Amino acid sequence: MMFTHPAVVLDLSANGVGIIHTLARKGIDVYAFDTEGPYSKGKSRLAHCAVCPSPLTQEEELLSFLIQTSESLDHKPVLYAGADDYVVFISKYRRELSSYYLFLYPDHSTIMDLLDKKRTYELAVQHHVPTAKTFFIEDEQQLDEAIAQLEFPCILKPVFGHEFRKHVNKKAIHIENADMLKEVYPAYRAFGELIIQEIIPGDNQCFYKIATFFDENMRLLALFTLQKNHQFPAQFGTGAHIVSRRIPELVEEGLPLLKALNLKGIGMIEYKKDPRDGRYKLIEINPRFWLTHSLTGASGVDFAYFYYLHLTGHHPAPSLQQTDGVQWIYLVRYFLTFLEKRKNGGMSVKDFLDGFRGKKVFALLALDDPMPFIRSTLSHLKNAWKKNRRSE
Repeated sequence: MMFTHPAVVLDLSANGVGIIHTLARKGIDVYAFDTEGPYSKGKSRLAHCAVCPSPLTQEEELLSFLIQTSESLDHKPVLYAGADDYVVFISKYRRELSSYYLFLYPDHSTIMDLLDKKRTYELAVQHHVPTAKTFFIEDEQQLDEAIAQLEFPCILKPVFGHEFRKHVNKKAIHIENADMLKEVYPAYRAFGELIIQEIIPGDNQCFYKIATFFDENMRLLALFTLQKNHQFPAQFGTGAHIVSRRIPELVEEGLPLLKALNLKGIGMIEYKKDPRDGRYKLIEINPRFWLTHSLTGASGVDFAYFYYLHLTGHHPAPSLQQTDGVQWIYLVRYFLTFLEKRKNGGMSVKDFLDGFRGKKVFALLALDDPMPFIRSTLSHLKNAWKKNRRSE
């Protein structure tokens, strides 16, 4: 198949690199951009890579940059975003960008609701979706009221995670007791609104995802479910070792919600299954490609490629069946997770090696594109070494 439309990928993290690998290996010309820091770590030889203006502080410059990029190409590119900041930017400037790019997003208000954990929680309640017990705190009195109802330990999370992580590189803060909560809350509150949430019991394997690709008329074109095996950091982190697994009850839970939200384009819901009642409790909803999306291609439901085919008028037939048991491994994170879990007997060398059995796909490791893997590995190991030095 000949591809005349190029692709433009905004994001050079492992998420964006996964999109590059999927498309470039099929013969699609890929242009990939990110701000200076991610660019220096994620530059890929399978794409034309360059630094772009920041979607946070240089909106007008980024808009001009993208328009000029499109004008320099012979055909309208398909636009991909691998990070929330770029999703918000594209959605905000969708009218201007739609003259130059092909992309499919839900309404801007829906995107902003899903990036706001407070609003997401309200939507879950509205649609009768189970969630963890959650408290929103505006003042010290509400903090005391929440403490009276909480069971410790609990977690402290930002309402806007992508904004919070610019200042604090944590997905969530583990809170051991009420005294600790009172002590750290004011410090973290300085970087944005926070929520306090119960910790749903269960290990990493209790986390599940359902992902969908709906067209403009909410016709389902692609469906995928997966289960986490390990994440990094082990307690509150992102995927390190994932397995493809069709979970019918998760489909029954997730599809009606995604349809009710009119989540056109790419959508993903993360749940944690609560062993206390066996129910799937909603963690988050993302209106974009997620970190482990490259697992879909190895499992027969290639989301990044389907997105391209649909937007360029190739009319792909719906792909709703997947191959189960395929492993997705972010090698350096999986290794660091093993080191962390081995300390308390949670993972043996045999367990670690067993994770490589069977069919697998690696997040970054690629013989035809080695530098993203090398840079990411060195960066993770350096950060782990610094953390160990500080703890000593």
